[in-house]
Amino acid sequence: MSPNILNFLLQWGTTTFSLWVCSYVFKGIRFDSLGALVISALVLGFANAVVKPILILLTLPLTLFTFGFFLLVINALMILLVSYLVRGFTVSGFWEAFFASIFVSLLSLIIGAFLSNGSPPWQPPPGGGNWV
Repeated sequence: MSPNILNFLLQWGTTTFSLWVCSYVFKGIRFDSLGALVISALVLGFANAVVKPILILLTLPLTLFTFGFFLLVINALMILLVSYLVRGFTVSGFWEAFFASIFVSLLSLIIGAFLSNGSPPWQPPPGGGNWV
């Protein structure tokens, strides 16, 4: 299997698991079925890859003014967008999405660190050596 497909499936599974755990931690996050959970993780990944960079670019002055804390609002908006697009995924409000986005990000980061076996997810610099 191609390493790119394997990385995609691993990231998708990590996001799915993080959203599932999140639905048990936060009462305002709910999935009606396993299908809604899996589709929500897929749509969240797509939204983070396509929509989020556009929002970051459009709100760059505000993000710089808040020293990057506005990115947390953008993450919450991504979860709200996914809950609007996916039938069976419900988020009770902005603050639930805000704290859920922090939780999902941190849990995905921790799981990703365990799955990578300590190897960094980036490539070494061209020609070998270390990044400065």
